[in-house]
Amino acid sequence: MPDPIDSAAGADAAVEAIVRKHTPRPRPPRHRLLALLGPAFVAAVAYVDPGNVAANITAGARYGYTLVWVLVLANAMAVLIQYQSAKLGIVTGRSLPQVLGDRLGRGPRLAYWAQAELVAAATDLAEVIGGAVALHLLFNIPLLTGGVIIGAVSMLLLALQERRSQRTFEGAVVALLVVVTIGFVGGLFISPPDWGETFAGLIPRLQGSGSLLVAASMLGATVMPHAIYLHSSLVRDHHEEIGEGHAARQAAGTAPIPDADAVPSGQERTGRLIRATRVDVIWALALAGAVNIALLLLAASALSGVGGTDTIEGAHAAITASLGPAVGAVFAVGLLASGLASTSVGAYAGSEIMAGLLHVRVPLLARRAVTLIPALIIIAVGAEPTWALVLSQVVLSFGIPLAIVPLMRATGSEQVMGRWRDGAVLRWTSRAAAVLIIVLNVALVVLTLTGNG
Repeated sequence: MPDPIDSAAGADAAVEAIVRKHTPRPRPPRHRLLALLGPAFVAAVAYVDPGNVAANITAGARYGYTLVWVLVLANAMAVLIQYQSAKLGIVTGRSLPQVLGDRLGRGPRLAYWAQAELVAAATDLAEVIGGAVALHLLFNIPLLTGGVIIGAVSMLLLALQERRSQRTFEGAVVALLVVVTIGFVGGLFISPPDWGETFAGLIPRLQGSGSLLVAASMLGATVMPHAIYLHSSLVRDHHEEIGEGHAARQAAGTAPIPDADAVPSGQERTGRLIRATRVDVIWALALAGAVNIALLLLAASALSGVGGTDTIEGAHAAITASLGPAVGAVFAVGLLASGLASTSVGAYAGSEIMAGLLHVRVPLLARRAVTLIPALIIIAVGAEPTWALVLSQVVLSFGIPLAIVPLMRATGSEQVMGRWRDGAVLRWTSRAAAVLIIVLNVALVVLTLTGNG
C-alpha cells in the first residue's frame, strides 16, 4: 500500500509542474533589450559624418529652410533601408556583401566590388578631410598633418574592435556620437530657428539646378551606401558575441542554465532579435536625423545671407562671431568627434565589403593605412575642403541604388529570407525609395552634362 505522504508529495509536484508549464513567462528584463541594442548606433555614425556637415551647412547657408524636406525624406528612407539590412544579417547570418558574393559570377562580382570600393573611398575622403578641418579650427594644425592624426587615431579605435570586443568598439563609437550630437545641436539653443519657415521647408521644392546638386549631396550624405553594407555585418557580429559570452558564463557557472521549456526556438529568437533591431534602428536614426536637421536649421538661422558661410571654415568663423567662441569651439569638437568615429566605421565597412565580395579578409589596421593615402593626397594638392566633401557625397549618392536594389531584392525573396521576407507594404515602399533616388541622380547627371548644375 503506497505511503499517503509520498502520494501527496508526488501530486503536489505534478501540479507545480503543470502550473509552471502553463504560466506565462515574464517579459525579458529591460537590460536584456538594451544588450541587443547598439549596431544601429554604430551605423548611424555614418549619417552624421563630416560630409553631412558640409552638405547641410551648404544647404542652409545658400537656400535657407528650402531643403528641410530633403533631410526628412532621406532620414525616413534611411530607417527603412537600415532596418532591411539589419534584418538580412539576423535572418541569414550573413552580410549583404556575402549574400551578393555568393550569388554573382566572377566578373559581375569584381565590377560590383570596384564600385563599392569607390564609394568607400569617397567616404574616407569626407571623414579624413572633416577631421583634419576640425583639428585646424581647434588647434591651427595644418590640414595634411591633421589628416595623418585622424588616420592614426581611427586606427586606435579599430584596434578596439580587433583586439578587444565588438561591444567595446560599439561603446567607444556611441560615446563619440554623443559628443557629435552635443556639438552640432548646441548652437540651436543660442540661435533658435524660425519654426514657421522650418515647417514651410517640409514642402518639397527646389531653387534652381544648383539646389538639385546640393539636394543630391544631402541624400548621398544621409543614406550612406557603406552603412547599408555594414549594418548586416554589425548585427551578425553583435549577436554572435552576446551568444558566445552567455555560453561562456554558463560554462563557468556564473550564468543560469535555463530549463528546456524556457529556451526559445530558433524562430522565436529570430523574431525577438528583429523586434529589438527595429527599436535600435528607430532610436539611432531618429538621433542622426535630428542632428542633420539641426545643422541645416543652424545654418539657415545664423548663416543665411552671410558671405563665405557655405564652407565649414566660414561657417565656424560666422558661428564664432555671431554666437560666441564657446559655441564655435563646441561645433569644432563635434566635427572632430564626427571625423574620428565615422572614419573608423568607414574602414570597418570597407573591410566587410572586400571580405564578402572577394572572399579576402585584410586586417582592419592594414586596410585603414592603405585607404588613408587617397584622402591625404587630396588634402596635399590643396583642394577646397568643403567642396571636396560635397562632391564626395554626390559620389555616394550614385552608389545608393547599387546598394539598396540588391538589398531590396534579397529581403523580398522568400528563398533568402523564408518566412521573414519583407511584407508587401515594405517591398513597395522600398521600391518607391529606390526609384526616387535613381530619378534624382539621373536629373543630376543631365543638369551637370548640360552645364546647368
